[in-house]
Amino acid sequence: MVDDDSSMRRSMERLLRNHGFTAVVFESAGALLSHGHLEDACCLVLDVNLNGESGIALRRKLASDGAKVPVVYITGNDSQANQAAAIDSGCAAYLSKPFAASELIATVERACAKSA
Repeated sequence: MVDDDSSMRRSMERLLRNHGFTAVVFESAGALLSHGHLEDACCLVLDVNLNGESGIALRRKLASDGAKVPVVYITGNDSQANQAAAIDSGCAAYLSKPFAASELIATVERACAKSA
């Protein structure tokens, strides 16, 4: 999961782990890219706006590098332009903050089922 908001990262990491997922969190696109190991992920949760970076651009970079992992976008800045760009990038889902914990878990479960 990549989100530049530390409280959101901690909350989502806790939530995902409590539901049986192994969650690895990153504060930036660069941190995820440096980590690698995407082949171990069943899905990625990416914030659309990453402190001056774009989660959508990150998804496109990963896809151009051959990564096939499903992506769930989250955003606190919902707009038709963001939705269209997210869908165009090939996302598995797009959630607007605030979203219910159950909605995130169900979305991640569906995305992971697609990658299995």
